[in-house]
Amino acid sequence: MRTAAALAALIALMALFAASAHAAGTDKGIPVYAAGDIARCAYHDAAYSGAAATADTVAAGLAQDPRAVVLAVGDLTYPVGTAQEFTDCYGPTWGRFKDRTWPAPGNHEYYTPGATPYFAYWGARAGRGYYSFEVGTWHVISLDSDLAGAAHAAQLDWLRADLAAHPARCTLAYWHHPLYSSGGHGSVPTMHDAWKLLYDAGAELVLSGHDHDYERFAPQDADGRLDPARGIRQFVVGTGGAFPTPFLLTVPHSEVRDANRTGVLRLQLYPGGYGWEFIESTRLYPFGVAPPDRGSAACH
Repeated sequence: MRTAAALAALIALMALFAASAHAAGTDKGIPVYAAGDIARCAYHDAAYSGAAATADTVAAGLAQDPRAVVLAVGDLTYPVGTAQEFTDCYGPTWGRFKDRTWPAPGNHEYYTPGATPYFAYWGARAGRGYYSFEVGTWHVISLDSDLAGAAHAAQLDWLRADLAAHPARCTLAYWHHPLYSSGGHGSVPTMHDAWKLLYDAGAELVLSGHDHDYERFAPQDADGRLDPARGIRQFVVGTGGAFPTPFLLTVPHSEVRDANRTGVLRLQLYPGGYGWEFIESTRLYPFGVAPPDRGSAACH
């Protein structure tokens, strides 16, 4: 009996090891490169901007895997999202991989009424400001955190229907204004109801920008309660090229903070889980800074 029990335990252990090896090794997943707060039009030549440095980082990653995609998480141009900014600042940098990029608008896009140049630049890919698509087995949702009133209510109705129509095991959503942030703008409650819908549907990840820093949070619900089992992990990745801004008051469940770098978040989305790593493009302060963040987790 002891021998049989030991054999059963060994078989179970081997099966667990094989599953872990498959997730971590055999299936490397689909790379996703993400950042917001990107092209600041403060240079005579966009090639010397922070956006050029992060664009080089993304382009190098895209060249290694034809399946890889890019998420542009709002405030794609500065200062006011004009057509000329998209042409002169975004186009020569992140516009190099426009056909592999899925955008979300930020508040700087809306400094031009209706974010008209943003929607003109992206065309059908911008949707109504919100839309969804698939990356491998993952369901990915782009939302507009600048909407209010009836327009925001319509977005929530759409999100509710979209989640019901796509009951994927692994779900990622992204928008510009973070629900949780220790940065200068702080936490923005606009997308609380969207987070609640995503949480109830079992989503894994939310990406945001707005604060020009990198921050990772522990999984939590829409009301800021820690929930390792079902919570959503949020990344703030406003490091796409605009000037960095400092942290102020650390909010609960913030696990990693870095305002000393520009760079992008690289996710590896594989069936049943994901990995993450912050990829630095420009080191502003070469001494005494923490190493880039990396880790992995399973989907709920």
